[in-house]
Amino acid sequence: MVDPQLLNILVCPETRMPLRVADDGLIAQLNREVAAGRLRNRSGQTVEGTIEGGLIRQDGAVLFPIRDGIPVMLIDEAIPLEAGS
Repeated sequence: MVDPQLLNILVCPETRMPLRVADDGLIAQLNREVAAGRLRNRSGQTVEGTIEGGLIRQDGAVLFPIRDGIPVMLIDEAIPLEAGS
């Protein structure tokens, strides 16, 4: 989904940590939370719409969603994850 060359240069805008592609299982879990209206981003807003994919920060703390094939690299749009996701 994300061009490997692009993934090599993208980093977290907050910490500059490298990113990795989220697995399909995590994306499915997050989309269940979206459907239930329980998923919130870092700014506290409820996430709406299906998440196509995501990029996880190296420490596993946040996921940057991919929408329309484009990673959304805004800190407030990041989705907090449980540590180690």
